[in-house]
Amino acid sequence: MKTLQNTNPALILIDIQQGFDNINYWGSERNNPDAELNARKLLDYWRANKLPLFHIQHCSVNPDSLLHENNPGNAIKDVVKPLPGEPVIKKSVNSSFIGTDLQQRLDEAGIDTVVIAGLTTEHCVSTTTRMAGNYGYHTFVVADATAAFSKTGIKGEHYSAEAVHLSALAQINNEFAEVVNTDEVIRAFKQNDDFL
Repeated sequence: MKTLQNTNPALILIDIQQGFDNINYWGSERNNPDAELNARKLLDYWRANKLPLFHIQHCSVNPDSLLHENNPGNAIKDVVKPLPGEPVIKKSVNSSFIGTDLQQRLDEAGIDTVVIAGLTTEHCVSTTTRMAGNYGYHTFVVADATAAFSKTGIKGEHYSAEAVHLSALAQINNEFAEVVNTDEVIRAFKQNDDFL
């Protein structure tokens, strides 16, 4: 894992919302059932060390979507429920930077390192990560704090949730971000006195 030199790294938790509990709506299966618990470990660490964090909430413009604001699936899951005062940034597309003030908030706070977790690996996590990398942030994606759903290919072929997850991570690793695991992140932070 690369040396983490920023003294104020931001945790970005993307779309950890109740609507993603409906597996059949998104695919036939989901991988990494512990993703939310690992995201909570990261969240606890950030809170304990008073580091900047951002909750991203997808608010679909489609009223039939589970993630539309009028539907209960829009709510952020209790396991990572924002505390009063923690920023919640609402988006309506697959990047946390489009139509939001996330970049402005990061830049105004002098943040140049972001750690990304959430749902789903191949959609909003990947898109946000690609933009973060292109904007020049030192970007880390936490593989075991993200998850994907199975997909049907353009020829009707089946791709398992794990295959989708691993493929999405492979495509961004060392190009837009460094892919890491929860324990690696926390261990690296604890061992780098300059990081806290």
